[in-house]
Amino acid sequence: MADPKLESRLEETEERLRASEEKCRRAEDALRLSQDKFAKAFQSSPDSLVMTQVKDSRIVEVNDVFVRLTGHSREAAVGRTTTELGLWADVKDRDKYLAGLSGGGGVRDQPARFRLKDGRVLDGLASGEILRIGDEVIALTTIRDVTDRKRAEEERGALETQLRQAQKMEAIGRLAGGVAHDFNNMLGVILGYADIALRKLSPIDPLHRNVSAIRDAAQRSADLTQQLLAFSRQQVIAPRVIDLNARLAGMERLLQRVIGEDVALEFMLAPDAWAVSMDPSQVDQVLANLAVNSRDSMPDGGMLTVATANVTVDDAYCRRYAGARPGEYVMLLVSDTGSGMDEATRERAFEPFFTTKPEGKGTGLGLSTVYGVVKQNDGFIDISSTVGQGTSVQLYIPRASPQAVLPDAVRVPALPAGGNETILIVEDEPQLREVACEMLGALGYTVLVATSPGDALTLCEKHAGGIDLLFTDVVMPTMNGKELALRVQAMKPGMKTLFTSGYTADTIAHRGVLDAGVHFLGKPFSMESLARKVREVLAR
Repeated sequence: MADPKLESRLEETEERLRASEEKCRRAEDALRLSQDKFAKAFQSSPDSLVMTQVKDSRIVEVNDVFVRLTGHSREAAVGRTTTELGLWADVKDRDKYLAGLSGGGGVRDQPARFRLKDGRVLDGLASGEILRIGDEVIALTTIRDVTDRKRAEEERGALETQLRQAQKMEAIGRLAGGVAHDFNNMLGVILGYADIALRKLSPIDPLHRNVSAIRDAAQRSADLTQQLLAFSRQQVIAPRVIDLNARLAGMERLLQRVIGEDVALEFMLAPDAWAVSMDPSQVDQVLANLAVNSRDSMPDGGMLTVATANVTVDDAYCRRYAGARPGEYVMLLVSDTGSGMDEATRERAFEPFFTTKPEGKGTGLGLSTVYGVVKQNDGFIDISSTVGQGTSVQLYIPRASPQAVLPDAVRVPALPAGGNETILIVEDEPQLREVACEMLGALGYTVLVATSPGDALTLCEKHAGGIDLLFTDVVMPTMNGKELALRVQAMKPGMKTLFTSGYTADTIAHRGVLDAGVHFLGKPFSMESLARKVREVLAR
């Protein structure tokens, strides 16, 4: 007969065995589920994942992203080390990463560069941690590709740097322009009276030499002032459609004298270069300034090259240069084989008064003038330089409308003598008014004088005869020059107008660019420039 106690114990043992087997089964199911989840997570990760054994650094597994990113197949990777694959572009990145892992705290987003199977190198962030899977110790490494993000950040940084530079240049330009304006009126007085005095003095008179020196100094000061205005884009210009090649070629003899016999001059002008809309005098100004800079960088001689080419600027180029805009341009290149500039000097090259020349050897306004001229004409400028190899300046001037026609040259009389015309001068600055009256009177004109717009209107009402020309300042109290011209022309039909000012005024110019048909003579002006401009306006 069976022992009941023994049977009871047997049943209890069998029950515990079944429970243990069920527990094991559930544990195995949970393990398989966990492994399935890990495998799915491993493969579905958006980043490249690599599992390596800590004991020998051999790769155990890689995910599909790793295969796509690096170009190494799973079969080629498993069983090898990342070093054998040549994955680390810089061994220092690898050593730093492994040191972080061995410290036990893991690694988070360590910048590193990785070499792909095809030899390309990408920028990445490496993260890693140590995992225990059964009896094995595994290192799980994550590689995140940040090449595009880093490139975007670099481009953004470059744009921000260019923006700060542009803002700095704008601020300097406003300051430089403000300083220049204050000089113009007084320089006009000095130049005017010096010209009048020279006409009255015999060349053998001892005072003639002294007055000539005063005039020369005033003219040099006026030239400096004009360069400041060019940099700040506040000088008034009268652009017209021109053949840039013809203008450049016409300066060849002058350039050769500027650069000297020991510098070879080469012109490489594209025969099909488009026309541009630009004040011709600005072409001369730009080329002369660049040529002087190049000459000074080649004290022992060298080569100066002037070239033109048609260029179409696309969005990709504009992303690299903040000041560029898509469109068609004529590129004017001026390059030399001189001493060149380092990066720090190149970044400051366009600032006014910045110069690397010894004291007394330069004003530092050459490149700043070029910068202002190009910007005022809606173009942009690029400069590259290598120390010991030379400098290349590329100016991009917008193409004129394809329908534009090159105008015939305006013929100005060789001798700008006055006739029997009557000129009304309106100027609120007493000294400038007096010197302008004396210069025009000396040229043979009949001169009427008004100290303000109100005086001018009253004079026109009372003056029975005709008035051929209104010579008026632009900015005056109570009424600007443009408004005055409209009211006077209503009283004196057929009268012509010549504006003058020491700075750009929005009433006659937009960003310093004159509208067609507007005549302007900037301050300060000499007797010769006044005579020629008055005759030019009266002859039209």
